[in-house]
Amino acid sequence: MEKKSTTLGHILALLTAIIWGTTFIATKVLLRSFAPLEILFLRFLIGFVALILMYPKPLKNHSLKEEATYLSAGLCGVTLYFLCENIALTYTQASNVGVIVAIAPLFTAILSHFFLKEEKITGTFLLGLLTALLGIALISFNGAKLSLNPKGDLLAIGAAIVWAFYSLLTKKISTFGYHTIQTTRRIFLYGLLFMVPFTFFLDFNLDIQKLKEPLNWLNFLFLGLLASATCYVTWNYAIKILGAIKTSLYIYLVPVVTVITSVLILQEKVTLLSGIGTLLTLCGLFLSEKKA
Repeated sequence: MEKKSTTLGHILALLTAIIWGTTFIATKVLLRSFAPLEILFLRFLIGFVALILMYPKPLKNHSLKEEATYLSAGLCGVTLYFLCENIALTYTQASNVGVIVAIAPLFTAILSHFFLKEEKITGTFLLGLLTALLGIALISFNGAKLSLNPKGDLLAIGAAIVWAFYSLLTKKISTFGYHTIQTTRRIFLYGLLFMVPFTFFLDFNLDIQKLKEPLNWLNFLFLGLLASATCYVTWNYAIKILGAIKTSLYIYLVPVVTVITSVLILQEKVTLLSGIGTLLTLCGLFLSEKKA
């Protein structure tokens, strides 16, 4: 039974990473008509409503300490992560952000080692980590001139760090004994609430008329219903089964999927560097999963 449960955790993490890897295409299309914060807010609003419809039972009988954990998870995993990542893209190259954000599992491993006392960092894990990071570097820097912009790169590092905290927080939330949809819904609620103050000093002027365009509302539905509502539930459930470190390793697959979907949908060319990077990323994921 335990082996079946572990297999399910890996399947959920894999499917989530694949879907998250394709969100680049949908977001890129929406950025033609909407500001980053507008996309973020509407995406998670759709996801929040979807989770209510999927499982309307309210979350009851929880303590203030548990509520603080939901609040922290919403702040880290929804508001801060996506704001840091999106704003970083306005200051530095996407190649820089892609590589830096991908080191989130490293931060997860370090934080989990010191705070949870249940995850151990082995030599094989570090070897896999370095191999995957090299692969991601080849994919992200492929054909691009690397430049350092402190503001953008620091924001990308911030995104990786807050995602690591989110992974640990969801691991803690999984021990509360509530339904995964209930807890994910509460996280979304706090994420949306924390976005509100940013609407006063970031570009936010949502034009409902633009939602009448089929391409726009279809992409919003994809981001809200699948990439947010469904994937956050599957990701949190995978963390519950596999732990914070193992689940976070699947983040390595996101840029790989992005390269593949860019070729299929945006007709971008695959070079030798990106091909080697894809293989290295998959090898790094395999190595990091090895027990010894």
